[in-house]
Amino acid sequence: MSESSGKQSVGGVQSPRIVAVIPAHNEDRFIGSVVLKAREHADVVLVVDDGSTDATAQIATAAGATVIRHESNLGKGAALSTGFAAALKLSPAAVVVLDADGQHQAEEIPLVAAPVLAGEADMVVGSRFLQTNDSIPGWRAVGMQALTALTNLGSRVPLSDSQTGFRAFSPQALSGLDLRSQGFSVESEMQFQARQLDLKIAEVPISVIYTEKPKRNPVVHGMQVVNGILRLIGQHRPLLFFAGPGFIGLVAGLWWGLRVVDIYRRTQQLAVGYALIAALLCIVSSVALSTGVILHSLRGLLLDLLGRKNGNGPDQAL
Repeated sequence: MSESSGKQSVGGVQSPRIVAVIPAHNEDRFIGSVVLKAREHADVVLVVDDGSTDATAQIATAAGATVIRHESNLGKGAALSTGFAAALKLSPAAVVVLDADGQHQAEEIPLVAAPVLAGEADMVVGSRFLQTNDSIPGWRAVGMQALTALTNLGSRVPLSDSQTGFRAFSPQALSGLDLRSQGFSVESEMQFQARQLDLKIAEVPISVIYTEKPKRNPVVHGMQVVNGILRLIGQHRPLLFFAGPGFIGLVAGLWWGLRVVDIYRRTQQLAVGYALIAALLCIVSSVALSTGVILHSLRGLLLDLLGRKNGNGPDQAL
């Protein structure tokens, strides 16, 4: 174990300084080596076996991890929630998350945890794009950058890598996070909630290894993440999601309407097709615009009520 992961005393009881949480689903090819390497840099390694049908749990246990099992596959978000809850019971100074497929370098655990241990950040994101990284396939880099841009736009938290699974958290941050995404949009959800909780966020450069073909179809996987991000934007920023397109559509509808008026003035004939397009755009856009304003108002009221109940300001409530 590295010198950076010594133990701290809490109430006379020795508590781990760094706890590593590894969500895993059918990763028996890699989980053993990942756990062994992680144990060199973390005091406790928790593996959440998310309904694996292979030997993931047995190999992780043999490698020295504490294994928590889900009877069925509940998704990465649920696995992380389970791991975070178990880690918080140990009163750690920092909790580090890394993937089970071996793409993350366990020796970088101290690097990712350092800003949390120094009190400089509540959430640390291990970014693959803060430095030149030739190991990332071009198509994968383009997709991740597109997802990052969409997440940054919706969350208003600028990061260089919103989809990385290598992260560190303070116990205070984990106590506030309430992950509800079941799929792989959970990293984006963390970014949205970090904004609400006013967490201090830092990024550190990490290296990754891509030696295996993706287990999931990249296009399907990407669309699932996009769907999750759009749902988050709709929930967290209804004005952007509904009112923004509604306003644009309303302007377009009015423009088409002016064309109809202009054509009628010049020809004394009603351009029925243009008129239908203008009417449809105005009606749908007005509904979207009204929906965005109403949802924005309701969300603000809900946050205010929850903030008062929890003794926080509305921006800190979920």
